[in-house]
Amino acid sequence: MGQTFEDLEIWKRGCRLAVATYEVLADAKDWGLRDQMQRAAVSVPSNIAEGYERTPKDFIRFLVIAKGSCAELRTQTYIAERVKLLPPDQCKPLIDESKQLSRMIQALINNRKQSLIT
Repeated sequence: MGQTFEDLEIWKRGCRLAVATYEVLADAKDWGLRDQMQRAAVSVPSNIAEGYERTPKDFIRFLVIAKGSCAELRTQTYIAERVKLLPPDQCKPLIDESKQLSRMIQALINNRKQSLIT
């Protein structure tokens, strides 16, 4: 593992996902859904960073929260597409990246849990 949370690829990708979410929602008029999506997106790298700075057990807990935020963002993106807040070509990259990031977070959770056992 890296020396700081900034060295973690999942943190970097989480930040990129948050920025991409802000960019696609820049002109969105549905303030409620826009706010929820932005908060979920920002929550991913924020929880990774916060957990990293805590105990190993806490880090796992915060990774689980970050993974949940990925699922939340994905759900909200599906809704944004269905209510025509965002077009499908803007939703697909967010959905695909949040799925990939969820898998990466789960792999790190598994790795960290194994490290606690051994």
